[in-house]
Amino acid sequence: MLRINGLTKQFGGLRVLDEVSFQVPEGIIYGLIGPNGAGKTTLFNLITGILKSNTGTVHLGDELLTGLPPHRVTQAGIGRTFQNIRIFREMTLLENVMVGMHDHLRYGLAGTLLALPSHRREEKRGRERARELLSWLSLDTKATIEAGSLSYGEQRKLELARALATEPKVLLIDEPAAGMNPAETEELMGEITCISRRGYTILLIEHDMRLVMGLCQRIAVLNFGVLIAEGAPAEIRCNPEVVEAYLGKDV
Repeated sequence: MLRINGLTKQFGGLRVLDEVSFQVPEGIIYGLIGPNGAGKTTLFNLITGILKSNTGTVHLGDELLTGLPPHRVTQAGIGRTFQNIRIFREMTLLENVMVGMHDHLRYGLAGTLLALPSHRREEKRGRERARELLSWLSLDTKATIEAGSLSYGEQRKLELARALATEPKVLLIDEPAAGMNPAETEELMGEITCISRRGYTILLIEHDMRLVMGLCQRIAVLNFGVLIAEGAPAEIRCNPEVVEAYLGKDV
């Protein structure tokens, strides 16, 4: 579904990613882990077109994404959340999610200006879909309140619902459990599992190893911009290079 081939990114003399290659099969939850500064979010930014790579390519199925601007990458089928929450705090939850649908709602200029029946039908369809997505994250009862009144964990879920509104083929989730307590994390794991079962392919960055090992079918590990391991959770857990990257070694 998603193929990363030889991605390299340099900022001046600093090489943040060094010829990273891996593939995300369709329909699975794929984990991307590594210590702070390993290059994980930079990789997300290369996939989504926010940054341009020095070398390498990204394919979604047979479509080349490398070189496309972010809005074209979204249209191709890549949705994402961000490490730092980017919701519209003074808009309702419903409005936040509908923002993510703008490529899929067929208003038309005349229909919008004249409030034609076609425009009202699309508005109704969009609101119904937004409520459905909010229900996947247990936020539907708060659909009409302002997003700024949500707890930190709920704001993260709202951003996930908005990413789903772009109708992605592959969903990139950047540290969804950051700042959540154990109970919230447990609930989030169930919700991400349900999203996956609805047919979404997920690429997940996360530092909570219990969440990663409990959710992901395959995991890739970055350290100082280099892919040091890739495989099933049991293989990653026992890999000496991974243990060394996280815990260091005796000198």
